Amino acid sequence: MRKTIWLLAGLMCGAFVGVVAGLLLAPYAGPELQQRIQARVQELIERGREAAAAKRAELEAQLEAFRQGEPIVLQSPSEPTEA
Repeated sequence: MRKTIWLLAGLMCGAFVGVVAGLLLAPYAGPELQQRIQARVQELIERGREAAAAKRAELEAQLEAFRQGEPIVLQSPSEPTEA
């Protein structure tokens, strides 16, 4: 039981030190940092949507080729895809 208490106390102290260090060393003020994070998240979401749309178009083309009886060439995961 004592070990658990010491472990929890150590975790809480470490978390406190981490929060204080993060606040002191943050390169931007709170609202500006939130705005930058939000912009980055929106950028990543948009890139994800673009990648999903490209993959969907590729899969639809493969499906149409399959329906017409053409052989489908699958890429292995290790092969780089065209960007």
